[in-house]
Amino acid sequence: MSVTAPKGFEAAGVAAGLKSKGGPDVALVVNRGPLDAAAAVFTSNRSKANPVIWSQQAVADGRAAAIVLNSGGANCFTGAFGFQTTHLTAELVAALLGVAAGDVLVASTGLIGEGDQAFRDRVLDGVRAAVPALASTPEAGTAASEAIMTTDTVAKRAVLESPEGWTLGGMAKGAGMLAPALATMLVVITTDAVLSPEQADAHLRGATRQSFDRLDSDGCMSTNDHVTLMASGASGVVPDPAAFQAALDALTRDLAQQLMRDAEGASHDITIEVTGAASEADAVEVGRSVARNNLFKAAVFGDDPNWGRVLAAIGTTGAAFDPYDVDVSMNGVRVCHAGGPDRPRSEVDLSPRALHLAIGLNAGSATATIWTNDLTHDYVHENSAYSS
Repeated sequence: MSVTAPKGFEAAGVAAGLKSKGGPDVALVVNRGPLDAAAAVFTSNRSKANPVIWSQQAVADGRAAAIVLNSGGANCFTGAFGFQTTHLTAELVAALLGVAAGDVLVASTGLIGEGDQAFRDRVLDGVRAAVPALASTPEAGTAASEAIMTTDTVAKRAVLESPEGWTLGGMAKGAGMLAPALATMLVVITTDAVLSPEQADAHLRGATRQSFDRLDSDGCMSTNDHVTLMASGASGVVPDPAAFQAALDALTRDLAQQLMRDAEGASHDITIEVTGAASEADAVEVGRSVARNNLFKAAVFGDDPNWGRVLAAIGTTGAAFDPYDVDVSMNGVRVCHAGGPDRPRSEVDLSPRALHLAIGLNAGSATATIWTNDLTHDYVHENSAYSS
């Protein structure tokens, strides 16, 4: 169960022939109300896909009755024809559901630069098949989460039930181009809590700032990133703001961790914890510099605790710290103290999949955590053959 866990939501996932390998590839999530509050955050890439352009306009009023998503085609750099395809998709969903087209969000994922008449026809056929398949069952939520997968090896789902009587549900896809903002991800989060559009927007931005925006797999930014929160209000419960934020934070971190664990070709999941920074921005900048350092990531793939590459990476940042007062630990072994050697590298065991890299800047009290993965032969191979 995922997006159908909260009251007031239905979902479907159907096969429309968009994926060459077959399987479901069009998903539809519908908010039956009584409320239709919605918020969304999108890629900051200046090169935006047509569904992003459409959805940014559609959600500007803080309302959404449905979101339709497809895998098997990004509908990006497909010109006026591609934007018309997005428009027609929203109009068809609206007509079949009896809502306004401006209350339908659209999201796509797949290969950039392709979107012909056959693609349009398949998407529209998928919508026609998805509407009668809508249901509030766990199976319907599962089907929707599987329909948005591309190079993902597993579907990503999460549910959180509050003692107050409201529920959060979510589904996500993403396995490559994972870099802020927001990673090559499509995420739909539903809740039956009573929220205003303004509250939904503030809560979503607060959650993504410390979850999806801290996921940095390969330093590549997608054109199609889209994270949506929809609130039906069907529980009738007005949540405590702090409790709702904490729950949404937990749910988005859960989904972000699932995305990291399924990163293309990865053999190590790396958590980079930066402490002692002069500011949170400095901590994020330092952590991201390591997450995007191919020399460090290649060393981790080879089970080599090469901490010198960590110091070299953070030295490229503008963060406030003294390079000769930095501590570095790997899986609990402090290999660098005050910018010099500490425990022998041989004490670090990098054979487990999880690596916890701790960087102490000793320049303040701010902290931040970034998630990434190693650089492997499989990652290069998979992305060299992506469009073949």
